[in-house]
Amino acid sequence: MKASSHLPSSADIRVQVEPAYCDEESSPAEQRFVFRYTITIHNHSENSVQVLARYWKITQGSGKVQEVRGKGVVGKQPLIGPGQTFRYTSRAVLDGPVGVMQGAYTCVDTATQQAFEVDIAPFRLANPSQVH
Repeated sequence: MKASSHLPSSADIRVQVEPAYCDEESSPAEQRFVFRYTITIHNHSENSVQVLARYWKITQGSGKVQEVRGKGVVGKQPLIGPGQTFRYTSRAVLDGPVGVMQGAYTCVDTATQQAFEVDIAPFRLANPSQVH
């Protein structure tokens, strides 16, 4: 199979985020607010792509910023074929009831070995009792 001459870009890879507050794991009295987020990565390119690394910037409601970098996602470096998706769930623990996460994935086009970044738009983490 011939590789496509069109290299994947962040426009070809769509990231969908579904955040949720984990009431049962949180302890507001101890300033521990746990959020789960489910990510679905959609590959709309003509080539397979592999997620090699992740970067997250987590901004707490207090203004404190935490940056997280690591290999892959949830211990994997998933290979996502054309038209396929990869879905995973992870968690973030905040010191307050609201925060914002944003980030990027470093991916590689497996046909050309060309690396590229996929931005993850900011999304809000909020305890439902804090939403007005």
